[in-house]
Amino acid sequence: MERSPRPPAEAVIARRELSADPLDALARLLAGRRVLVLSGAGLSTESGIPDYRGPDSARRKGSPITYQEFTRSEAARRRYWARSFLGWPAMRDKRPNDGHRAVARLEQAGAVCGVLTQNVDGLHHAAGSRRVLELHGALATIRCLRCGRLESRDALQRRLAAANPHVGARDVAMAPDGDAELAPSQEDGFRLVACRGCGGVLKPDVVFFGENVPRPRVARSWAMLEEAGALLVLGSSLAVRSGYRYVAHAAAEGVPVAIINDGPTRGDDVASLRVAGRLGRVLPALAERLLGQRPLD
Repeated sequence: MERSPRPPAEAVIARRELSADPLDALARLLAGRRVLVLSGAGLSTESGIPDYRGPDSARRKGSPITYQEFTRSEAARRRYWARSFLGWPAMRDKRPNDGHRAVARLEQAGAVCGVLTQNVDGLHHAAGSRRVLELHGALATIRCLRCGRLESRDALQRRLAAANPHVGARDVAMAPDGDAELAPSQEDGFRLVACRGCGGVLKPDVVFFGENVPRPRVARSWAMLEEAGALLVLGSSLAVRSGYRYVAHAAAEGVPVAIINDGPTRGDDVASLRVAGRLGRVLPALAERLLGQRPLD
């Protein structure tokens, strides 16, 4: 694949200043290239799923559970599953927004060659995207830590409900990754259930903080990036190394990097172009330009 060297910083600044419409500049940058999307939590906030680092994240209490806490402490697992039990119905019912649908439309038209997502909500699939690699897994699937057996999250929800008939529906505040914010007193007495196959500990098939992305998945992600002629970052601050490394690598290899995010990101210094705005509005407008409904010249 032929790749042009990344333009110097002066050229990038000049292009930003000369463009009256940043979307037109973005469309010109991406037109004719195989675009790989790297999406983060900001793409799903307009579907009603909160994020960890967005404008409202400071209002939320506590920190996400780590892999080490989950595997070492039954109390931590009880706390996690009590919150997840109440939060899952709301998470399961979330629907893709116009941003997800625009990405799927671009993939179907051949403008997007694939999606690497840091999200675990499954909304890219629900919107119609097909070549999606969920870097951090999916909440809809449960895995046994002992035998590896898989179970659907809905099936586990039914088993948790049977084991905890005293826990009814409650008005809870939804937290990122599908759990709910609860007081410790609300978690007392919650009963866990085990793997149906071996009796082992069950964990959502997602990468927790402090856990590594599986190596085969990482290898596949690098292969997808190698095929791409441009990287488009959507709704990620790139604060976590697992996302930023793709941006750093692309920029070092001369692959144009474009970022659409509501706020600054860790990758701004190496990006060819950054556009601020709500993804549910920006992405449909970008799709119109890239698919030829609005001329670029």
